[in-house]
Amino acid sequence: MNPRGDQTFERCMKCTICNDYCPMLAVNPLFPGPKSAGPDGERYRLKDGRFFDNNLKYCLNCKRCELACPSGVHIADLVQLARLEKAPTYPSLRNAMLGSTDLVGRLATTFAPLANGALKSEFVQDALDHSLGVDAHRTFPDYAEQTFVRWYKKEAADRQKSYPQQVSYFHGCYVNYNFPELGRDLVRVLNAVGVGVRLLERERCCGVALLANGMKKSALRHASANLKSIRASLAEDRPVLLTGSTCTLTLRDEYPNVLGVDNSDVKEGITLATRWLYEAVDAGRIKLVFRPDFARRIAYHAPCHLEKLGWTLYSTELLKMIPGVDFVMLDSACCGMAGTFGFKKEYYHYAQEVGEKLFKSIREAKPDIVATDCETCKWQIEMSTGFEVAHPISLLADALDLPATKEANEKGSTASS
Repeated sequence: MNPRGDQTFERCMKCTICNDYCPMLAVNPLFPGPKSAGPDGERYRLKDGRFFDNNLKYCLNCKRCELACPSGVHIADLVQLARLEKAPTYPSLRNAMLGSTDLVGRLATTFAPLANGALKSEFVQDALDHSLGVDAHRTFPDYAEQTFVRWYKKEAADRQKSYPQQVSYFHGCYVNYNFPELGRDLVRVLNAVGVGVRLLERERCCGVALLANGMKKSALRHASANLKSIRASLAEDRPVLLTGSTCTLTLRDEYPNVLGVDNSDVKEGITLATRWLYEAVDAGRIKLVFRPDFARRIAYHAPCHLEKLGWTLYSTELLKMIPGVDFVMLDSACCGMAGTFGFKKEYYHYAQEVGEKLFKSIREAKPDIVATDCETCKWQIEMSTGFEVAHPISLLADALDLPATKEANEKGSTASS
């Protein structure tokens, strides 16, 4: 259930294409590059663990090397596995805080105004920089005063079971603690097309932040809890939808490839919300009715992990369906944030250098708004360019005539019955 088990590194042809596509190698000569860090290094590490290169810490896990590899080598996974094996038993306080998104999110939302004000204070930023190594230049996303789950239970839960078709929503930490608006937008859109939205029996952080910070045992516990809830949802014929591209990749690919957890029985039931919507529209199962007054110039950034999934098409095609959209497809580029990587003082400048190509293309496009499916890409782009960033689902919710969409789908449902 992992790259070492199936020996994918033996497929490496030493063509070095992966090095050409690596955004970190282009800005950091200390990083050995995907070929040396991945398949070449793995051959040495299997013989003797002392061959581990500490400069593997610079890998962004963006998966662009895997996307480029003509032989299907799990390059980034090999690097991630090697780093996890060398991770200390107890992470540093900083890494523990960055990895424990559920715990920190619960605490921060409880005291949201105080937490948000403190994180914007120069005094606190300098203190975090000097004491924990969280770069003072990095801005933090705001925490919501009301989590998505609290809003859902109060405002939306009761009516969801009345819809004949239902899905489950894996909202993730970002939607729950930082940006409940995205979750509310998904509920609005799906309800308008006649679909009820349920929450999973129990949801934990997908585990990507834990893995990035060397906390494999905690990630395994989260994976076990999430898969149990996902199996229960699919047993009741409710596919599991997500709005976060990295959460989606983690649940589908990182669980088996990095954690060695078998999800083969549920993998195809886990999908991105934009994919589910596009396929439903394309098949004629649902109809979308748009507002005639919606007009935006939208520049779309494809997150690295969405490109790895091969699902960029679904988000871009949904946006192109909106009549009033002037659509700009930005060149493929990594934003450099890489989850918690860009928060760390020793990596901050690399994150910014990696992202500069993307930032420049956004400034040149001069959009009204930038669209992307990744929350950390949103943070990085907004901080580094000043442009507003929105998820395709939120843009869709804004562009739709929701009452007319609801009426059209109710008529379609009546006609088909």
